[in-house]
Amino acid sequence: MSSTVIERRGSALRPGTAPRRRRRRNLHFPAYLVLTVLALFAIGPAVLMVFNAFKSNAQIGASPLAPPTSLSWSNFSIAWQQGDFGATMRNSAILVVGSAAGTCVIAGLAAYALSHLDLPGRGGVITYLFLASSMPVQLFVVPLFSLWTDLGLTDNLFGLIVIYWATDAPFATLLLRSFLLKVPKEYVEAGRLDGASEVQIARRVMLPLAWPGLMTVALVVGLWAWNEFFWAITFIHDPAKRPISTSFMAFQDENSTNWGLSSAAALFMLVPILILFLVLQRRFVAGLTSGGLK
Repeated sequence: MSSTVIERRGSALRPGTAPRRRRRRNLHFPAYLVLTVLALFAIGPAVLMVFNAFKSNAQIGASPLAPPTSLSWSNFSIAWQQGDFGATMRNSAILVVGSAAGTCVIAGLAAYALSHLDLPGRGGVITYLFLASSMPVQLFVVPLFSLWTDLGLTDNLFGLIVIYWATDAPFATLLLRSFLLKVPKEYVEAGRLDGASEVQIARRVMLPLAWPGLMTVALVVGLWAWNEFFWAITFIHDPAKRPISTSFMAFQDENSTNWGLSSAAALFMLVPILILFLVLQRRFVAGLTSGGLK
């Protein structure tokens, strides 16, 4: 008989081992119970929304918490046509791509300047970025709306994208700066010795090394642009140019008593961005972790 088998049998025969394990399980049980309740509290409304999307109003009134007895896709087709979600999802996709790409460029260049260039007043700029990212956006609505009206940027997707650039750039710059601070300065000095300009060093050397941070910024900005409501309802009034967040609100107001149609329309807004997050969640978490942002 081998020594490992003897050690296992000996440990199994030791007095007090089984009660100790039971005590550990008993200590973990309240934590598991609390986590289970919180998970049900968070996931429960989403599950009910999926159930109601496949049920008629009569079925919802008869059994609002029960799963559908049969899958009916009529709510999705009716909601898609009435709400014109094909056009509004396209508008939101334009906002997501434009906001993410522009914010990555602006924040990437700014983060490189703040991390590897000897700029006067660099500490003041970083403090300003912290303050700008924490200030409520409602403070700028009145002057910004007046300026955008004079420039003809209301009811304009590009005008809304510019606002997203301005509101997302402070946080994105601080996040990318934390990535670039980890890159050794020898890379920058080697690029300068080879005759590269600062823009070339940032574009070809530094930003590729901060690719996880750029992916994180793009995902955060994309999620925010897809779900953003305040700026969209303030600056976009043309129904043909509405993003999905404001068009869903209008559709829900028109069908406030039809829970099946409202639930189907909510899935149009939820499913695309949920799939995107599930696909990129590992890179998102790894990017935030490696960035060291506190």
